[in-house]
Amino acid sequence: MTAAGLHDGTEASRACLGVVALRCPRCFAQVDALDCGKCGFQMSITGGVVQALLPETAQHYARFIADYEGIRAAEGRGSESDDYYLALPYNDASGRNPSQWHIRSRSFEHLINHVLAPAGTALKILDLGAGNCWMSYRLTLAGHQPVAVDLLMNRQDGLAAAAHYDRYLPQPIARFQAEMTRLPFEDGQFDAIVFNASFHYAEDYETTLREALRCLRIGGRVIISDTPWYSREESGQQMIAERQASFIHRYGTASASVASLEFLTDDRLRRLEVQLSLQWAALHPAYGLRWKLRPFLAGLRRRREPSRFRIYVAEKHA
Repeated sequence: MTAAGLHDGTEASRACLGVVALRCPRCFAQVDALDCGKCGFQMSITGGVVQALLPETAQHYARFIADYEGIRAAEGRGSESDDYYLALPYNDASGRNPSQWHIRSRSFEHLINHVLAPAGTALKILDLGAGNCWMSYRLTLAGHQPVAVDLLMNRQDGLAAAAHYDRYLPQPIARFQAEMTRLPFEDGQFDAIVFNASFHYAEDYETTLREALRCLRIGGRVIISDTPWYSREESGQQMIAERQASFIHRYGTASASVASLEFLTDDRLRRLEVQLSLQWAALHPAYGLRWKLRPFLAGLRRRREPSRFRIYVAEKHA
């Protein structure tokens, strides 16, 4: 099935404005629609996506977005077919990135079955780093009410790709282009917030997490999924150097215009616990025997420690 006959964005616009209470990302005043009566900042809607980036923020991320979109396109992300998107994360119809989607699918299943399902009710969930909105689509099918946030707007790998899902849902996915440290939402209205393979793009973990917690209700849970973890800081720094060198060779850019932190360690997680009065629970999805043996094999071959993935969950108490 192709993308012909996709929504024109009108229904998606209504979905965005009807799901959440908004606040101005510049002065933080409550807004009833898209215009801030206090500072005059105006959010706009393009293709069903509420654009809530400040001009200076958009400028800060412009090079990062251009590099990231170029690399993702070269990696074979996206399609003109609905079927490609509808199969995610369980099948990569392009055949270009199956190992990555294998990890995403196992993480998502663990998230659904061991974190979200025990709540026994429909949850309002903020999908941070939503990309093409595959997780928001799956969360909707599971009976939840997701709100998707990302920097990317394109139709292959960004928020506009959600049009491939909208026709199969009773209501389009609410989507916002926004910065993770300046979310356009009023306080305490989400039951869960998921950093969807996105937390490592933060430039400041404490500031990013503090902003997410602001939007979370008391008793709600913040979840970090599919962010690389290393046992040693040196391993993560070596990974960054290797990846940047590979990107320069393959794509002509290191994709380093934004100083993303890129990975987690136990020390970094402990600092966040102290700074934000949190307690992380670490969950371990099963990625298969081959994945489990990676650290052992890397040691035998005297290679850098490979990244590992866990799901980290913390409850907001105050």
